[in-house]
Amino acid sequence: MRKMILQCGVLALSLLAANVMAAVSPEEAAKLGTTLTPVGAEKAGNADGSIPPWTGGIPKNAGAVDSKGFLADPFANEKPLFVITAATVDKYKDKLSEGQVAMFKRYPETYKIPVYPTHRTVNLPPEIYESIKRSALNVHAINDGNGLENFTGNRYYAFPIPKNGVEVLWNHITRYHGGNLRRIITQATPQTNGSYTPIRFEEEVAVPQLIPDMDPVKGANVLTFFKQSVTAPARLAGNVLLVHETLDQVKEPRLAWVYNAGQRRVRRAPQVAYDGPGTAADGLRTSDNFDMFSGAPDRYDWKLVGKKEMYIPYNSYKLDSPTLKYDDIIKAGHINQDLTRYELHRVWEVIGTVKPSERHIYAKRHMYIDEDSWQVALVDHYDGRGQLWRVAEGHAQFYYDHQVPAYTVETLYDIIAGRYIALGMKNEEKSSFVFGFAAKAADYTPAALRSEGVR
Repeated sequence: MRKMILQCGVLALSLLAANVMAAVSPEEAAKLGTTLTPVGAEKAGNADGSIPPWTGGIPKNAGAVDSKGFLADPFANEKPLFVITAATVDKYKDKLSEGQVAMFKRYPETYKIPVYPTHRTVNLPPEIYESIKRSALNVHAINDGNGLENFTGNRYYAFPIPKNGVEVLWNHITRYHGGNLRRIITQATPQTNGSYTPIRFEEEVAVPQLIPDMDPVKGANVLTFFKQSVTAPARLAGNVLLVHETLDQVKEPRLAWVYNAGQRRVRRAPQVAYDGPGTAADGLRTSDNFDMFSGAPDRYDWKLVGKKEMYIPYNSYKLDSPTLKYDDIIKAGHINQDLTRYELHRVWEVIGTVKPSERHIYAKRHMYIDEDSWQVALVDHYDGRGQLWRVAEGHAQFYYDHQVPAYTVETLYDIIAGRYIALGMKNEEKSSFVFGFAAKAADYTPAALRSEGVR
């Protein structure tokens, strides 16, 4: 009997160890800000100097800010080092994703990748660096990596020194968005000839720790509150989506509600998750394609391949210029690549494969995450037959005036259908992002949705 009790105890401890992944040691955490940057990237450059060392990012006054909040391009005078075309892609494919190479084959006459000098522009506020070190020492992954424990206070970058693929993904999910954020953006889903109808969204992202009247119990398992109102075209105007993005979506799945202006009703929206259809996306993206990847990671096994150097969209200030019209950006097949900027950066390579017990329209996601910002930069999506289907690129820029990395435009190309979606454009809007607005708990309840809808 004593032997049986002992064996049961050992089994229980082993199961507990499998379910709770340990935080890093104080010795490892001490690397943050020394050999590693404060967010966990390699401080050193690469061997040939094409990736420079990180020296603190660019300053908050790196460029002018116009009356609408749009940023001047601090690298406006730079010219491409070279431009990759269909004729030269084989020379560079070791630093491209399979999806990028496929884009050259799909659009050999028009798709190109202009490669510029690399600038490691990202830096974050001091209080975020403090939060990151606290995360390194205290945060544990639970429920097979699908939830977080001891993720308290200012909750950012759960695993700055990751040990596996799901921890890398959590850094993207928990990255710093600038606190409470408002934005007005446009989405386009062009036909194969380039024609499109702009879809306009007004969005808010708020974090519980920055909502003064938030009930701490209600906010304990919420990472962010997200609200999205459709304001154009007229046939969709007035529809509003509310999401409570939970930290442990196994314990408590994402909570979502939709207000339908035509029905004047608020309904629960369980379809706003995983491979449920994205808002007004014409079937061209899933709910978890939003923000390059969002939501629960639990349907996939995430394999960490390692790090590599790749040409990824970066410092995309030209693409965000308020002098551009959406027609300047949206073209047949893909966005106007003359407006894009790619740089050589180190990325974390992670492969997500659907678990045998789960289902998703993407059987595999091959992801590349920028080491300096923890933003997903590229994703290749494969269908159930193993065929490359959709290619995502996150055109990133650093909002130096607020020390926030974000996306200028997210693109998702269906290389089989020859169509794509571009999300996040704001060139023609009345303002750029608005950081730090005062949020109230009552604004993120289902009861508040109806007052948001307008016809």
